[in-house]
Amino acid sequence: MCPCGCIGKRKKVSFVEKTLNGGSGLLKQVMFSEDVAAERGLLQRIDPRVKLLSLLGLLVVAALLHNIPMLLVMYAATLGLAAASALSVGFFIKRVWLFIPVFTGIIVLPATLSIVTHGQVVLTLWYWHGQPEGFTAQGLTGAGLVVSRVATSISLVVLLTLTTPWVRLLAALRSLGVPRIFILIIGMAYRYLFLLLQSVTDMYEARKARTVGAARHDAGARRFVTASAGALFGKANQLSDEVHQAMTARGYRGNPRVLYRFRFTATDAGYLFGVVVFAALVLGGDRILGR
Repeated sequence: MCPCGCIGKRKKVSFVEKTLNGGSGLLKQVMFSEDVAAERGLLQRIDPRVKLLSLLGLLVVAALLHNIPMLLVMYAATLGLAAASALSVGFFIKRVWLFIPVFTGIIVLPATLSIVTHGQVVLTLWYWHGQPEGFTAQGLTGAGLVVSRVATSISLVVLLTLTTPWVRLLAALRSLGVPRIFILIIGMAYRYLFLLLQSVTDMYEARKARTVGAARHDAGARRFVTASAGALFGKANQLSDEVHQAMTARGYRGNPRVLYRFRFTATDAGYLFGVVVFAALVLGGDRILGR
């Protein structure tokens, strides 16, 4: 029988390995997103322009709702769309709830207390001058409304980005009248991000290849990080000019070019009609429930 408890000393992971693992993880997520966008699911078959307008309209509907049950209905609808679009529901939930809604919940947590939002105390934490203080029903309702609205909105955005190739999404934005300079900026930022990621990965791989023995977390390692940040800033400044000149030399003028031709089909019309009916039902249910 092995003795209970931990045996040995836990090895601290090097910051170099953390950086490399983070970069490779980001690339894996991007590659997976491209694979998902190439599937033959429901949203993948919809015209990108129709998909963009419909999901933006649903974002507006989510912002207009004032009842948690209706927001939960919308969130359930996003899960149904994710399943119909060949997305793993578990992966979709984790990707949505991993950071932003949880962070939003932490931000709105003080608003649930009676010292911020006055109302009926449903969970007493302490007493002040004989009066119970703690979580109020009004504060919890408001916090739940904010978190559910953020979760629904993020789910709609994630659905759009996962089921639409990046170039087609830019082309759809341009065809709907988005200014060319806006398309140029976000297109270059998306491509430039991976160039910087590759530069950082190369720098840390070179350091790891030249390091003998275990990595040290001392003043020398901190100086290396500082020097690397400065070198990366200078390289980014030079690389931005080179990337822009290369894109301009190849005929790029801010309009994304795709081989895919946008076509409005009967499937798009049926999907758009279903979205309009669903939005009307949700808004009607929200009005019936009242504030």
